[in-house]
Amino acid sequence: MADKKFIHVVDTTMRDGSHAVSHQYTAEQVASIAKGLDEAGVAFIELSHGDGIAGSSCNYGKSKTKEEDLLRAASGAIKKGRLGVLLLPGVGTIEDLEMAADCGVKLVRVATHVTEADIGMQHIGVGKKLGMMSAGMLMMTHMVPPEKVAEQAALMESYGADYVNIADSAGAMVPNDVRERIEAVTAAVKIPVGFHAHNNLSLAIANSLAAVEAGATFIDGTCRGLGAGAGNAQLEVLVGVLDKVGYETGIDMYKIMDVAEELVQPMMHRPQVIDNVSFMLGYAGVYSSFLLHTYRAAKRFDIDPRDILVELGRRGMVGGQEDMIVDVAYQLSTS
Repeated sequence: MADKKFIHVVDTTMRDGSHAVSHQYTAEQVASIAKGLDEAGVAFIELSHGDGIAGSSCNYGKSKTKEEDLLRAASGAIKKGRLGVLLLPGVGTIEDLEMAADCGVKLVRVATHVTEADIGMQHIGVGKKLGMMSAGMLMMTHMVPPEKVAEQAALMESYGADYVNIADSAGAMVPNDVRERIEAVTAAVKIPVGFHAHNNLSLAIANSLAAVEAGATFIDGTCRGLGAGAGNAQLEVLVGVLDKVGYETGIDMYKIMDVAEELVQPMMHRPQVIDNVSFMLGYAGVYSSFLLHTYRAAKRFDIDPRDILVELGRRGMVGGQEDMIVDVAYQLSTS
């Protein structure tokens, strides 16, 4: 590769990674991680509750620290990069977005189910009016054909999105699935395309590489792979792999490795591994953030969590239906 193609890496350690630490980040922790990421050369650093700003609730899980305090702590530590948030319409509001802007947030990624891009129109537009870079994110993209993903991505482009992110929220796709969807989207839009992987089938890095090869130029990752389910593409590994095959990220590989080992790893509640239930998330095509909710429901009703996930997958449950996990567990326990 004569001229190295540049890939924009988006770190979501303090957003998707929030799921894996039960949303218990402190202001001191996020300031430390944000500073390390910024100094390593990460240009986009996402921070919010795992389910987006204002996600702290009984349904999604309560945050330890007020979101505004976390955002201000991270913003004060970032000197070169952009602080970003995730927003799910219906969870986060315009007022929450305005609060984020006041805290120094420069990027909002508006996430909707893959067939519901239209509910993100207002939030994408408001983000741009607030001076933010606004991106659209389509979740659970394994559930529909590539043509449908492309159609919805084009809608997000029409709303003014600066780029559109394709998420394998369940970690259910294999490289060819990713390739087909990214190729369809890049053919349908003129804005950049990104990809967000989960590692439930041990394919997050392979799928991210397939996305890049198919035309994606924004790729998500987390230090130590910290994230919902079996986690995300492991950022320090992703940077090394992209460098190894000839892509440029602008990230210092040694520095990002040190951030992962010295700052993030000590905060982890457990190693980010593919255990039986994490694997079943990908196999059954279930939203990765359902993992901890499923464990709790399985324990409460004394049933196998794998049975819950298979049933959730059969019913086509999507993000925002976490309350249904208890209903499914109860029904299985009485059947």
